Amino acid sequence: MTNERPVASPCVQVCALDDDDMCTGCQRTAAEITRWGRMDNDERRQVLVKCHERAVAAGMMFVAGA
Repeated sequence: MTNERPVASPCVQVCALDDDDMCTGCQRTAAEITRWGRMDNDERRQVLVKCHERAVAAGMMFVAGA
């Protein structure tokens, strides 16, 4: 068993859901936000990858070399 620290929330204190129930601040869905406290670190990392992909797709973040 690993004593790994919990993966931190991506919350940036800009909490507003858009019409698709996506937070405009952290790019998590309402369901992901609700479940965050019950997710293990692997699930949390998967959500963080999705958040990054959503931010890139929305033009909120740029990827070098893309």
